[in-house]
Amino acid sequence: MGEVIGPRLYCCCNCKNQVALHDDIVSKAFQGKHGRAFLFSHAMNVLVGPKEDRHLMTGLHTVADIYCSDCREVLGWKYERAFEEAQKYKEGKFILEKVKIVKDNW
Repeated sequence: MGEVIGPRLYCCCNCKNQVALHDDIVSKAFQGKHGRAFLFSHAMNVLVGPKEDRHLMTGLHTVADIYCSDCREVLGWKYERAFEEAQKYKEGKFILEKVKIVKDNW
């Protein structure tokens, strides 16, 4: 019998709290504050901070930093609003910075 394998996950780099599913990756071609980042359709076990307007590489967005719900490490941000029509697909999605997450169950 084969081993039962669960979903591939990403965890907080600091405390290993599960924060996202590999299957929820929308794009790996994003840039965060500290380098490469992934865009996820969903995130879990995160806290969403206050909204603020930021000028990012793709224009003005309203974003909110996201934190690990266990250790409060800043992991990335959530796109709350995109001001340009071409960027609207990001709304409600999450950026997780590659240096802030680790693979689990791979």
